[in-house]
Amino acid sequence: MPISRESGDLASSAKSRVSSPSADMSGSGVTSIHPTALIEPGAVIGKGASIGPYCVVGGNVTLGDGCKLVAHVHIAGQTSIGARTIVYPFASLGGPPQSLNYRGTLTRLVIGTDCDIRHNVTINAGTEDGGGITQIGDRGYFMANSHVAHDCQVGNDAVFANCATLGGHCILGDHVFMGGLAGVHQFTRIGSNAMIAGAAGVRGDVIPFGLAAGPFARLRGINVVGMKRRKFSTEQTRSARLAFRMLFFGKDVMERRLELVDAKFGDNEVVAQIVAFIRSDRSRPLCHASQGQED
Repeated sequence: MPISRESGDLASSAKSRVSSPSADMSGSGVTSIHPTALIEPGAVIGKGASIGPYCVVGGNVTLGDGCKLVAHVHIAGQTSIGARTIVYPFASLGGPPQSLNYRGTLTRLVIGTDCDIRHNVTINAGTEDGGGITQIGDRGYFMANSHVAHDCQVGNDAVFANCATLGGHCILGDHVFMGGLAGVHQFTRIGSNAMIAGAAGVRGDVIPFGLAAGPFARLRGINVVGMKRRKFSTEQTRSARLAFRMLFFGKDVMERRLELVDAKFGDNEVVAQIVAFIRSDRSRPLCHASQGQED
């Protein structure tokens, strides 16, 4: 059963909160809390969790089984962190959103299982007007100094290289790779299996399997390397590249291009995702390709 400070299972004295530092690593399921850590009443700490020196865990926080806070980690707000997630020093999770419209309500941050959150990462809680929740999927890998703003929805298996940043309300699909120093404008969508190159500045929605690069990012083609790594077939990759050329280098209007691509490649899972993504939401412009720049 999880341990709650409110229930009295963890005494307020530092001495009574400490178990053997090796207990969690041995798989015994014993929760380990360093004497210098501050755990507010009401926090729920899962079985086998490890909380290192000088961590601060707020009273509305839930840590899943086997979570590890290495040291100097600050977790605030109504934050839930899934099992076996590891958080490194000076990360700040669940803090108030950086929004001028935030009115002080206790909003949420939900982080999935088996995530790896490195030094100085910041992930903010949601805002009242944005649904009140920021969500991170399972197995996310967030390198040093990366940032996820309020009300973002990040899928499973995301990778954020150093200093990658999302503005508020962004939506990322599964298996998205964000290169170092890349920035994404608020309310932007990034489709599943897309790659955002290092130092890219993304202002428009990036299609699934797309490769976007440049300070004012443009599509450079299909993320072929990512498709190979995820074991997509040669035929799926070839069809995706042909569909990309038809969609972004065709002469008809976009709606007509979508119809042509759907008719020719509609049975291809990859192409179907791209077409569905474009049709599903046109509230923001697409990230387009520049002529002659397909890689």
